[in-house]
Amino acid sequence: MTILDSPRFLNKVLLVDAATSAATGMLMLLGAASLAPLLGLPESLLRHAGASLLPFAALVAFLGSREHPPRPAVWAIVACNALWAIDSILVLLLGWASPSLPGKLFVVAQAAAVAVLAELQYFGLRRSRPAIA
Repeated sequence: MTILDSPRFLNKVLLVDAATSAATGMLMLLGAASLAPLLGLPESLLRHAGASLLPFAALVAFLGSREHPPRPAVWAIVACNALWAIDSILVLLLGWASPSLPGKLFVVAQAAAVAVLAELQYFGLRRSRPAIA
């Protein structure tokens, strides 16, 4: 049995999402003043994005800890992750910010990571059975 066949696959992906969201949120929230000059991103953008990740991470951790996470809630997480990834790329494409090269790499890397998590969550949802009422 591979991890993809595990009945807990979706839960594990949700918990990875929660942990990475919390870590990234704390980094951006608490380190915004130090990161802004390095990344060339506005301090307020980093601070607000970081702050928004913390309640998201708590919700995703809660869902990941359930034996059968509610499917509509997980679909909402997939949608939020997809929107985060798209918005991150739009920041670069539409010139909403003028990041440095490290900033561009940071934006692309976190967008790619979030997109992969969304895809894995989608895959987990498709493979999991709906909870019996």
